[in-house]
Amino acid sequence: MFGKFNVKYLSLVVTIGLFLLMYGLGAKLYTGFLSPQVFLNLFIDNAFLGVTAIGMTFVIISGGIDLSVGCVIALTTMISAHCLEVSHWNPALVILLVLLVGSALGFAMGCLIHFFKLPPFIVTLAGYFLARGLCYVISIDTIPITNSFYTKVSQYRIPMPGHSFISINVIIMLVVVLAAIYLAHYTKFGRTVYAIGGNEQSAILMGLPVGRTKILVYTLNGFLSALAGVVFTIYMLSGYGLHAVGMEMDAIAAAVIGGTLLSGGVGYVFGTLFGVLILGTIQTLIEFQGTLSSWWTKIVIGVLLFLFCLLQRLFETGKGLKIKAKPAEAKPDPEPGALQPHPR
Repeated sequence: MFGKFNVKYLSLVVTIGLFLLMYGLGAKLYTGFLSPQVFLNLFIDNAFLGVTAIGMTFVIISGGIDLSVGCVIALTTMISAHCLEVSHWNPALVILLVLLVGSALGFAMGCLIHFFKLPPFIVTLAGYFLARGLCYVISIDTIPITNSFYTKVSQYRIPMPGHSFISINVIIMLVVVLAAIYLAHYTKFGRTVYAIGGNEQSAILMGLPVGRTKILVYTLNGFLSALAGVVFTIYMLSGYGLHAVGMEMDAIAAAVIGGTLLSGGVGYVFGTLFGVLILGTIQTLIEFQGTLSSWWTKIVIGVLLFLFCLLQRLFETGKGLKIKAKPAEAKPDPEPGALQPHPR
């Protein structure tokens, strides 16, 4: 029973423990690190990453990967900025449009992966180039957003204890987290996603709707990528083709650090949230330090990924978690004619 607990939950425990350790280290080294606003800024500044990392978690649990999410975020900002500032659309219609575009792109990639048995890496790489290219079809320049609705939402502050605040983006992220936890652990869809990632052939033999679920997973990820793009648009108040460059790697890193196995079948939405907080804490520690380049964030994340991939490998093979029984020593064959003990 203890061995099963280790395999299933130890990576999540390590993730939470690592976050507490890093935050405690910051509190010890830097004055003001324990300020409530510093902690809440981890959510404010990483809400868009949290939303897209949750979608990536479902994809990885199902045994797939999606490289297009950062480009979908950039495309969302460009469509939003152009429709708001050039075409003067209603903000509600703009948000609905970008969510439909993200969902449609995810649906198309899911269909290609399922019906044509194409590798998710190649299909989503094509989606990566398609979305990023469409950004520059719209405009090669930055489009500032001055729409009153977006600026009011961006500047709105929700008071919290200790003279601190959060933004509406944080509320959106937390709602997505709660909905994703319910979807992953309390619905047939979530159980099917885990089954597909664990062993797709077994899931097919069990009669589970494998094809439909895989398509829905990529559709959901496209929707959440577009929603992350809406959050990012509100955060940045601009559209630009180079927004969210490398965001897909940050989303994968957050999911893996949060305890999601790259081989599929195991993962935790709650762990992904802590993975996002760890990435934010690394950035905050570097900012408080003051002399290190922001590129050190990528270096530390790379080291953590190496360590967590090693832990995943140990979990998969069972090394270090189970004690192997000592093989019994072989007894020599009795000599011909020797007396044998009478069986009792």
